[in-house]
Amino acid sequence: MKTTTLPAAQIHPDEWALRVNLAACYRLVALYGWSDLVFTHISAKLPESVAGDAHQFLINPYGLMFDEITASSLVKVDMQCQKLDTDNPHPVNPAGFVIHSAVHEARQEAGCVLHTHTRAGVAVSAQKHGVLPISQQSTFVLSSLAYHDYEGVAIRDEEKLRLKSNLGGANYLMLRNHGLLTVGKTIADAFLQMYIFENTCRIQLDALSGQTQTSDLVQVNPDILNGVAHAMKVQTGGLGGTFVWPSLIRKLNRENPGYDV
Repeated sequence: MKTTTLPAAQIHPDEWALRVNLAACYRLVALYGWSDLVFTHISAKLPESVAGDAHQFLINPYGLMFDEITASSLVKVDMQCQKLDTDNPHPVNPAGFVIHSAVHEARQEAGCVLHTHTRAGVAVSAQKHGVLPISQQSTFVLSSLAYHDYEGVAIRDEEKLRLKSNLGGANYLMLRNHGLLTVGKTIADAFLQMYIFENTCRIQLDALSGQTQTSDLVQVNPDILNGVAHAMKVQTGGLGGTFVWPSLIRKLNRENPGYDV
């Protein structure tokens, strides 16, 4: 399937830069094994320099594998996931945008919302105790974690009110029996948060694999959770933008180039 559809010369430079980063994010999600065939989405909010006061987003063309997505194949949509770039031949999945639209409505500062259905994420979301404070990674997640109970496939608008209420100001959301979601000011932030969230879940499953009960695990002292947000900012350079994202782009350029067309 041909994926290049919109020439860069016809697109505002700020939108093109966002498209390139979002296409890179989709391919990195595939590279790290977090994709679920063509399902789940990563949405990025267009800046005011492009959209003005309107709420416009970029989302994946439905039917393309994440490692196929390019900057020009991404689809521009409104809050109802209606296509705005009619020259783009690719379809979108409005039902899949219900969760994303709820988060973007609730969090105006959200530049990117990343949602996954990984085995580790779904497994921990099904555990009654949720995320346990048993790793350094988990302390970062627990500093800004919320939960939303499963209500079936997320296609009903009435669920959005409960989802927004559950999310509040958290940057990590565990969708019970469903998967993981991160909210970032930038695409880089949302990706790094998901990297931490996913590894938190994998570590927890590994730790529990040889135990019969959670009381057998050594848990982090609750006092250490205080100040975690500051420690993370120092360690990662304000999440992904300063240190991690440029290195991820270099990795992607080595292993799966061609996303930036």
